[in-house]
Amino acid sequence: MSLQPVILSGGSGTRLWPLSREAYPKQFLPLTGKYTMLQETVRRLYGIETEHPRQALGLLDPIVVCNEAHRFLVAEQLRHLDRRPAAIILEPEGRNTAPALELAAVAAIDKGQDPVLLVMPADHDIRNGHGFRQAVADGYVLARQGAVITFGIVPDRTETGYGYIRRGARFAAQGIGGEAYVLETFVEKPDAATAEGYLRSGDYLWNSGIFMLKASLWQRLLERFRPDIAAAGGKSYHGGTTEGDFRYLDAAAFHACPNDSIDYGVMEQLTGDSSAGEVSALVLLLDVGWSDVGAWSALWEVRAQDDAGNVLDGDAFVHDAQGNLLLAQHRMVAAVGVADLIVVETPDAVLVANKESAQDVKAVTQFLQQEQRSEYRHHQRMHRPWGSFDSIGFGDRYQVKRLTVAPGQSQSLQMHHHRAEHWIVVSGTARVTNDEKVFLLTENESTYIPVGTIHRLENPGTIPLEIIEVRSGSYLGEDDIVRFEDAYNRTENET
Repeated sequence: MSLQPVILSGGSGTRLWPLSREAYPKQFLPLTGKYTMLQETVRRLYGIETEHPRQALGLLDPIVVCNEAHRFLVAEQLRHLDRRPAAIILEPEGRNTAPALELAAVAAIDKGQDPVLLVMPADHDIRNGHGFRQAVADGYVLARQGAVITFGIVPDRTETGYGYIRRGARFAAQGIGGEAYVLETFVEKPDAATAEGYLRSGDYLWNSGIFMLKASLWQRLLERFRPDIAAAGGKSYHGGTTEGDFRYLDAAAFHACPNDSIDYGVMEQLTGDSSAGEVSALVLLLDVGWSDVGAWSALWEVRAQDDAGNVLDGDAFVHDAQGNLLLAQHRMVAAVGVADLIVVETPDAVLVANKESAQDVKAVTQFLQQEQRSEYRHHQRMHRPWGSFDSIGFGDRYQVKRLTVAPGQSQSLQMHHHRAEHWIVVSGTARVTNDEKVFLLTENESTYIPVGTIHRLENPGTIPLEIIEVRSGSYLGEDDIVRFEDAYNRTENET
C-alpha cells in the first residue's frame, strides 16, 4: 500500500491582504522562508521513506486540488521543485473540503490503486518536520488497518480562532511511536472563557484540518453520510477531461455539488453514528510548531524576531518599538515609538493595523470586493503562464508595463481591437511575430504593433526576456484580446 499526499489549495487568504489576493493567494507566497507555502507542504514529506523504512510507505507524487484559475501557478511551483504531480484537479469554483477530497479519492482509485490519503491544506507552517513525518508514519500504520485519522494540535495558549477536537480514551495500537486516542467530538470555535477551560483540561486539541484514511474508505463514508456529494463529485470527475497534468471537471456537475467540509460532512457524523462502530475514528497528537498562518498576527508569531520582538522584512527600520511586524516590498518603512502594529507595504497598497485586530483585515477585502476594486483580486505584478508583468505608469489613453517572459515561453498569437503596442527590449532576445514578419530583437531594439495586427512575443533564449511595453489607444483593458493560438489552452475569457 502507498501513501498518497492530497494537497488542498483552494484558500483565498483574505486576512493576509495586501500580500495575499484572490488571483495570487497566500499558498503561493514565500511567507515563512525560501519556499512558498504550497512548496513547503510538498517538501514536508521529503525523507519519510528513509526515516521509516520498516513501514514501506511508498510515497506517491502529490494530487493537488485547486481553483482552475490557479492551475499554472501550481504547475510552475511544482516544476521549480522538480516534482511532477500525480494530478492537478481543477475546481471551477470552491465547494469546500469534502468535495475536494472526493475528487482526489476518485483520481487515486482511477489509477488502479487504493492508497492511504494524507490530506493537507496548502497554507500551513510546521517547524518540526521530523516530528510531523513521525506522526504521519504512525497515522499510516493505523489508516492502512482501516482507521480514520485526524491530527490534533497540542495547544500552547488560549485561542478563540480555531475549532477544537475533544479526545477520548487512549487507543491501544501496535507499531506506532506516538499515542492514539479515540476521537470523541469536534467543537466549534469557543469564547475566551471556554477556550481557557479547554486549555486547563488537557483533553482538547486544535483542529489541524489534516486527515488520513484509505481512498476506498473515504468513498464508502461519503456515500453513507453525504451521498449527494459523492454522486456529484464522481460525476464531475468522470465527465471531465485530462490535458497533461490538469484534470478539468464537468463544470455543470460540479456546480450542482453541495458545499461541505470533511469535518461536518463525515467526521462529525462518524463519531456520532453508533452503526459506524467498525470504523475507528482516531486522533493523533501533533506538537510540531504548527500554525495555519491565518492572519498577520500568526505570521508575526512564526517569523524570527529581534530582541524587542519586531519582525522586519525588506527595507524596514524601527526605533524604540516593540512587537511589530513590518513588511516592505517597494519602499522603505520606518516605525518609531510604537508597539504591536502590523505594517505591510506593497507597490499599490499599505495596511496598518493593530496586532489584536488582525482578524478584522477581512473587512478591508470585503470593502474592496464590494467596490470592485482591482486591489482585491490582483497585485501590481500579474503572473501569467509565460511570465509576469508590472504596471509602471499610466495616463489618459496610455499604459506602460514591464514584461518578463520566461525562457522558452511565449505569449498567444493574438490581436487587439482598441490598442497599439510599442515593445522595447531591455534584456534578452525576443522573437517577434508582427503581421507577416517574424524577426529577432535584442537589447535596445524595438518594434511597433499597430491596432488590429496579429502578433506574438516569444523568448527563444535561456535567460528571462525583459520588455518595456507602451500601450496606447481608446481602451487598454486586459480583456481586449483575440487569441488565434495559445500554448496554454486558455479560453478567450482568460487573461
